[in-house]
Amino acid sequence: MKTTTKKDLMYEQIRKHGENLLSLFPDTKFTDAVKLSKALYRLENRYHREAEAFCNGGIDIDVWGIIQDEAELAVKHITGNTDIPIIINGDARGYTLKIDSDYMYANNVKLHRDWGGYGILAPDLTVI
Repeated sequence: MKTTTKKDLMYEQIRKHGENLLSLFPDTKFTDAVKLSKALYRLENRYHREAEAFCNGGIDIDVWGIIQDEAELAVKHITGNTDIPIIINGDARGYTLKIDSDYMYANNVKLHRDWGGYGILAPDLTVI
């Protein structure tokens, strides 16, 4: 009998999340669920740092607007998405890369959600 470790459980969650992303974004350039999850997670980390800088006053509102546009283009490039409404959240207390809550409810999207119902593109699945 094989023992399931925390690392095994974490990778299983990453794989499942990636499969949900692949079904949501059929035009993505990725074919591997884990690679897609990890690519979006790297973007989440990058733009979350920018959101923290914005909240702490290190970035002004005009620069933050440019960063939001850049982040949205980066997500669209990875996912191949043109129709799903992506939100770039400037509140550093939560996730930065999200899918609009109305879209999530209307389409019964199977992704991790925050308290506001927004879909989280790259949740931290390292914590079990």
